[in-house]
Amino acid sequence: MRVVLLGTLLLLVSVPSAQLVWLGRLDPKQLLGPWYVLAVSSQEKGFMVEKSTKNVEGVMVALTAQHNLKLLSSRHGLEGCTQSTMELSKQNSRWVFENPSLGVLQYRVLGTNFRDYAIVLTQLELEEEDFNTLELYSRTEIASQEALQLFTKWSRDLGFLSQQ
Repeated sequence: MRVVLLGTLLLLVSVPSAQLVWLGRLDPKQLLGPWYVLAVSSQEKGFMVEKSTKNVEGVMVALTAQHNLKLLSSRHGLEGCTQSTMELSKQNSRWVFENPSLGVLQYRVLGTNFRDYAIVLTQLELEEEDFNTLELYSRTEIASQEALQLFTKWSRDLGFLSQQ
C-alpha cells in the first residue's frame, strides 16, 4: 500500500500542472514540537550542493489558536545564529498550508512515520521564480535509515539537487 501511495504521489509531483495528493491520515498536531532539518534538496536555480552542510537547522512547529502552523526556525551559519518565525494558513484542502505573502505557496508532508521523521515539500516563489524544496525533518540529530532512504528516493525521483 505504501509503495502504491508513494508511486501515485511521485507521479503527481512529477507533473508540474498536477495538484499534489495529500497524505490524508496526517494530523497537523503530529508535527508539533522540535525538529532538526538534516537534509535539503531543491529545484531552485543556483542551489549549491557543495555549500557548508555542517549548519544544522532547528525547527519548532506549533499550532496557533486559529489552527495555523507556526514555524520557529534557527540556523547556525557563517554569519552566526539566525532565527525566523513564519505562520502558515490552511489552504482550502485539508492539510496543505501556505503564506503567499512570504512566498510559500504550499507546505505539506509527503511521508512520515509519525515518530522519528517527516519529509516536507514546500513550493516557493521567490523573485518570480517558482520551485520546490524537500526537507528531511528528524526528531534526533541523526536520521534513521528509513528516513534517509525515503528522502534520497524522493530527491532522486524528483530530480532535485540534494544537500545532506
